[in-house]
Amino acid sequence: MNGRAQYQLTVELNLRATQRDQVLRELVQCVPALKDHPEGQETLLRALREREQLHSTGIGDGVALPHARNAIVGLVSETVIVFGRHAQGVSFGAVDGKLTQLFFLLAAPTVTDHLAILARISRVLRDPKLRQNLLTVQKPAKAETLLKDAGL
Repeated sequence: MNGRAQYQLTVELNLRATQRDQVLRELVQCVPALKDHPEGQETLLRALREREQLHSTGIGDGVALPHARNAIVGLVSETVIVFGRHAQGVSFGAVDGKLTQLFFLLAAPTVTDHLAILARISRVLRDPKLRQNLLTVQKPAKAETLLKDAGL
């Protein structure tokens, strides 16, 4: 390992929800550690909603980084990123007012991992070519490869 925070990546290329809260729920349902834990899903969903009330995690350029303000200690044992894509885009309160199509939900067990991965996601998504490729990729495995090759 290279000393960088490790994570588990899940990809959902066909988000169907039409509103922000529904998208958050859809993303939370993709967290592997919470698949059979509805109470854990609700805890994470509540934390994500609280964070969105502070300020939208829609960072612009069609991208949102839903995450809780802090690590959710005890909810996940390893850092999880859920990359979700919505074909039409959803109004997510992005800073540029545009619809959001690319979502990166982050759930981390420690604040250190949370901040490290959030910074990495933000950095790699500055690349417009990567964003464009993520909008058109057809297979989850290819999306994973694109993200890993970009440094995530």
